[in-house]
Amino acid sequence: MKKATITLKKKASASKERKEEDSPSRLIDARIRKLGNWRGETLARVRKLIKEADPDVIEEVKWRKPSNSMLGVPVWSHDGIICTGETYKNAVKLTFAKGASLPDPSRLFNASLEGNTRRAIDFHAGDKIDEKALKALIRAAVALNVGSKKRPKLV
Repeated sequence: MKKATITLKKKASASKERKEEDSPSRLIDARIRKLGNWRGETLARVRKLIKEADPDVIEEVKWRKPSNSMLGVPVWSHDGIICTGETYKNAVKLTFAKGASLPDPSRLFNASLEGNTRRAIDFHAGDKIDEKALKALIRAAVALNVGSKKRPKLV
């Protein structure tokens, strides 16, 4: 009986370690390390600004598949998706799920402008990030998500 108990504890411990290794924050850390260049630096900077703008933000990783080396796409949520952080050869794209409904007085949105719902910001090598404007946009996205959760849905 003792052997079985020890084996189960070891398996549970190994499973817990794998889950910790696969935590969204660690997966995003791994993504940043793997990029290792200006794209990794930009994704890390944007991530830091998102967390500063909304300390209650939830980090997730979605859409893990072989085409993205199973690293998935970083997603930041608060009562719904705020934005995703995708990396491409020439850009780091921050896509706001409800971007078309957000005020953008600083005109940060420069991509995915044709859609009715999403809007994105493409950051390229050497771009300076308007931190104040980006934080304001993130806070507006959170407010929109929180506000839409409070409104009763009509049936």
